[in-house]
Amino acid sequence: MPFLDLEGLRCHVQRLAPSDGRPPAATAVLVHGLLTDSMASHYFTIAPTLAAAGLDVLMYDQRGHGRSGRPPTGYRLESFVDDLALLLDRSAVTRPVHLLGNSFGGTVAFGLAVRRPAAVASILAIESEPASRAWSVKLDGILRRAGTELLDEATLAWVADRRGPHTARLARSAGRLLAATSLARDIPASRLPGEAELRTIRCPVLAVYGTESDLAEQAAWLDDLLPDCRSTFVSGHDHSVLVENPVVVGELALDWLREQGVELRGERAAVPAGARDEPAAVAAGARGDDRTVLAPGRTRP
Repeated sequence: MPFLDLEGLRCHVQRLAPSDGRPPAATAVLVHGLLTDSMASHYFTIAPTLAAAGLDVLMYDQRGHGRSGRPPTGYRLESFVDDLALLLDRSAVTRPVHLLGNSFGGTVAFGLAVRRPAAVASILAIESEPASRAWSVKLDGILRRAGTELLDEATLAWVADRRGPHTARLARSAGRLLAATSLARDIPASRLPGEAELRTIRCPVLAVYGTESDLAEQAAWLDDLLPDCRSTFVSGHDHSVLVENPVVVGELALDWLREQGVELRGERAAVPAGARDEPAAVAAGARGDDRTVLAPGRTRP
């Protein structure tokens, strides 16, 4: 490390060992999203929290992103799942891992759970969904628009004015990725697992949504589809909940891992201040009693 050869793809990898120097309690693999995302969204948010709790934390830039290689073609979902499977093999991970996927990273995590169920101990999916026909159609529209808008200087100037220069740089980089590769064509052409395949995902799944996100509307569907899935909502946030409120997301991750039997170190209280269980209709539809809505910006005592 920091680079591994994944059958010709030069993959940028970072690994954080437990902060106390002791053997890791478990391995967490963090998978980022598409276009404007990279491993940095984990490295500067929840990764240090997980390492401090005694985990072996494995992060990587997905193909075409960050410092990893950018092949001109090969961006169907199954290629991203191939990369994750190879990463585990090349990293000498010998026990089931806990996958934490943000946005498209969660889609990749679900894909690995279908393909290699024995390799996955649990999934924490942040603002994510498994691949489906609706997902494919939605991504097709988003990527088509992005391919035009993110190369338009007026649009980039608007982004810089409204969201700041850093976001504008990310947007410009995403536009270049779309212009230089077949990603926008490949993602919608991915092989899509049917619901019967998705139901074979037997590992525990925690789906995290911002209450202001459109994705929150799928929570009841996903909870019903997967054998062992529940949803949690972070109040006042949208699709960017990971980077906007890493404290609460980090606490959710620790609580989730503890629930899976991981013996964490340096633990704090089990529930963030301001958390409440409710049948809440805060984001979408009828929500069961096992769903939680968290107040933003709260930390544990």
